[in-house]
Amino acid sequence: DVREKFGVPPESIADWLALTGDSADGFPGLKGWGAKSSATVLAHYGHIEDIPHHHGQWEVTVRSAAKLAETLRDNFADAMLFKKLATLDESAPTISSVEELRWKGPASAESLAAAAELLAAPDLVERAERLAATL
Repeated sequence: DVREKFGVPPESIADWLALTGDSADGFPGLKGWGAKSSATVLAHYGHIEDIPHHHGQWEVTVRSAAKLAETLRDNFADAMLFKKLATLDESAPTISSVEELRWKGPASAESLAAAAELLAAPDLVERAERLAATL
């Protein structure tokens, strides 16, 4: 389904998003690199790092290849950053169980009181204490 929708295999999706941009993750991609040109180039080369820096070395034909190659060359560091942002970091810390997310009341009465004051919510402390008593 990924190949059918994006024109690239699943392992190239982060590269495709890096080139075309991803509004959900908040990065613009590279100017001129649209869905079709990105799919054509990545379907052949797989990853940004494997795309030759000069369009004359490309083994695929895309519109405005010279400009695309120049843009990639000039913005390679951005493309690699965008790729990193589009890649799931499997080494990031996670939870062991859903139980870790259960709220057990405020960390301290002082910090909750300070937050309530900052938020101009004077009844927040009392409401939190009532809720914490039911746990």
